[in-house]
Amino acid sequence: MLNKGRFSGLGLVLILLSQVCFCRSSASKKPNIVLIVADDYGFNDVGYHNSDMMTPNLDKLANTGVKLENYYVQPVCTPSRSQLMTGRYQIHTGLQHSVIFNAQRHCLPLDEVTLPEKLKQVGYSTHIVGKWHLGFYRKECLPTYRGFDTHYGYYCGNEDYYTKKVCSVYPGWKYSGKFCALDFHDNEDPVWSANGTYSTYLYSARASDVILEHDISKPLFLYLPFQSVHFPLQAPQHYIDMYSHVKDKNRRIYSAMVTAMDDAVGMVVQALENKGMMDDTIIVFTTDNGGQTFEGGSNWPLRGRKASLWEGGIRAVGFVHGYGVNDPGRTSRELFHISDWFPSLLHIAGGNTNGTKPLDGQNVWDAIANPDTKSPRTEILHNIEPMFTRPYGGDPKLKPFPNKYGINTTKGHAALRMGKWKLHTGDPGHDTWDPTPKIYLTRNVNFTCLQYQDKCNLYEMDDSSVRLYDLEADPEERSNVALHFPHVVDRMLLRLAEYNATAVPVDWPGPDENCNPALHGGYWQPWVA
Repeated sequence: MLNKGRFSGLGLVLILLSQVCFCRSSASKKPNIVLIVADDYGFNDVGYHNSDMMTPNLDKLANTGVKLENYYVQPVCTPSRSQLMTGRYQIHTGLQHSVIFNAQRHCLPLDEVTLPEKLKQVGYSTHIVGKWHLGFYRKECLPTYRGFDTHYGYYCGNEDYYTKKVCSVYPGWKYSGKFCALDFHDNEDPVWSANGTYSTYLYSARASDVILEHDISKPLFLYLPFQSVHFPLQAPQHYIDMYSHVKDKNRRIYSAMVTAMDDAVGMVVQALENKGMMDDTIIVFTTDNGGQTFEGGSNWPLRGRKASLWEGGIRAVGFVHGYGVNDPGRTSRELFHISDWFPSLLHIAGGNTNGTKPLDGQNVWDAIANPDTKSPRTEILHNIEPMFTRPYGGDPKLKPFPNKYGINTTKGHAALRMGKWKLHTGDPGHDTWDPTPKIYLTRNVNFTCLQYQDKCNLYEMDDSSVRLYDLEADPEERSNVALHFPHVVDRMLLRLAEYNATAVPVDWPGPDENCNPALHGGYWQPWVA
């Protein structure tokens, strides 16, 4: 599975792995779970969706597992990760708006029960290697206080892949970009020696160590949220050279980052195989949101990108491989959502949801594991976000949509999936279809009209504040049929109003200049006792 020649700099680790022989673990009542999250990974950026992308390890896992082709996440990082960890919609945790920035006194609410906490109750060893992005202003917010035995990685939303430095961020704040420091930790200790090594290498090596050192008398939960392929666009040169034929610079580097991540996944699989754990392990792969198109990502042919509620922002690359998957090598088009991993993985682990707050996630494991089982999920609340403004351009002027449910259809944005229907209210966000840059094009060329002339005139600005799409007939969201199906619109607006009645207020505090790492050891760490 692993192309060793591509992973320059880690050859010694691979040699050591290949020469270690372990006896296969005894049949386990509880499977090991490896949950891999790619960051800002576009729908069109995996090899089995786009042959231009070199992802042999991901492709092999997906093609010998079950590909989830009607699977949804949230449009930005923190909300997806919060729903993954709690099984609860962000309208119920106060995380409806944006992401947690490193200057905020903010984190996943401390009264929420997390997936690793529940897995520990049934005997799992729990480890996180990679990105947290659920807040760290006080130590109780840290991964090792939220159910993980160990954490190796970073707290913030993004950082330099080599230096591991990140600067203070909060929209419009006078100190944004002013406080810059290391954000890389081994549990709560800073790892200064990480400076200079590409983070993907560090994560694959540490994840492999966690597996090789694991006591197989206990089940393992390894949460592996990669930094890849979030900006900044950085990759080792030998990966970039693999895409030298790609003229678009952003796309070239982004593609290199994808392949480096793919090799890292291959190395983790190699460790599982050498440890004798592969047959007893479930591997779940998901992205956290759609690709960022101006940072090299592609969601083609879906409309929109990261931070939008269009399909391109929320329809995800996802698959499950290994233990418990019957009739592998298939594709499922059943409806699944990122919040479903909480109850589904607890189910396969022999746990329960006792003590949690009411879940929005559903146990969909049987529908994943068995080809003839229908998903119990029939609808998804993508979000109700009263504070949304388009992050990379002004809001369009929307026409109010009269309704009897008290919904302000011009403010913020919301989206709801019910069966084949998807309803948008407000401004869904970046609203175009962005074809993948072709190998002979540059960023100065209008590649949409050059390569797809038949599609250039299909899009016209829609100033409707309510839009309805039949995703079975129109997965690219090109034809707003709200005026043709008023009874569907009415039913879905009522459902949105019902959800909104259960929402807690948005919790999004302002910045705190006391976050300055210079006041706290020179690196990013909790600053409130």
